[in-house]
Amino acid sequence: MECGRCANPLPAIAPAAAEPPDAEITQLRRLTGNRYRILRRLGSGGMAQVYFAEHVALGRPLVIKMLHAQLAKESEMRERFRREAEAAAHLVHPFICPIVDYGATDEVVYLTMPFLGGGSLADRLARERTLPPAFAASTAAQVSCALDYAHRHGVVHRDIKPDNILFDDDGYAIVTDFGIATARRHGRLTGTGRAMGTPHYMSPEQAMGQMVDGRSDLYAVGVMLYEMLLGIPPFDGADSYSVGYKHVHEAPVAPEVVDSRTPPALASIVMRCLAKPPDDRYQRGTDLADALIGYLAQSEMPQAARLSWLARHTGGQAAVT
Repeated sequence: MECGRCANPLPAIAPAAAEPPDAEITQLRRLTGNRYRILRRLGSGGMAQVYFAEHVALGRPLVIKMLHAQLAKESEMRERFRREAEAAAHLVHPFICPIVDYGATDEVVYLTMPFLGGGSLADRLARERTLPPAFAASTAAQVSCALDYAHRHGVVHRDIKPDNILFDDDGYAIVTDFGIATARRHGRLTGTGRAMGTPHYMSPEQAMGQMVDGRSDLYAVGVMLYEMLLGIPPFDGADSYSVGYKHVHEAPVAPEVVDSRTPPALASIVMRCLAKPPDDRYQRGTDLADALIGYLAQSEMPQAARLSWLARHTGGQAAVT
């Protein structure tokens, strides 16, 4: 090839190497019939890749969770992922993230959820370390209301933690990820004696691999409250066994001992959530939500600001004045 001006030969240019397309995205597009426009990868967890997408026909922003390819070959993981979709699909509540779609082939398993623009509680804790007591209480109250609804419909979440609490654009807390939930209509995926969940947020009975009920989820809410107020969970250790041992055998240090600025009424609520025997905890999510709303109603906010906060952040549960 020659230059058009001087007729001298032009140097050869090697063609740019084309980046191979993401095989998982290609499979996902094929499975969904291209009804979703996949815009970018949001991240990757232990079970799934997470993509930000848009419904092509409706323009609705969505999140697609796609089970890792190696896990999609395992029948137990496929079943757990399916149960996440099924459990959430049976729960219609303003503080529970709905499932929009689900699909599976031999190689690809995915579910689709609304995109929530407020990030997660884990993100917020990473940025700020501790959160204001009113925010912590209202967030926990919303989560407790969602859990009460799930428990009344026979679903125990079993993995309540900051990563699984998302916020919408208005700041409301939304419970997500029912991947290891147990429901009345389901059998057990794993045998008794195997603990499932995240060690720092496990109840004593869950850490021992025993059968759990809704009070185990409320214990996890208490752990989150402790962490929101103090910046650390009540128990930590070198490995999951040591953390689980402490949940079972050691008493947590009272929040007001860790930080004397902790409101005593809120510290008392936290400690009741963290009681070892389930019978000593709040028995229902609404019991815990009522206690938290009662704390907010008696807080030192000016009355007008307090009523506005309660109306905004407790989903219309603000009957206490």
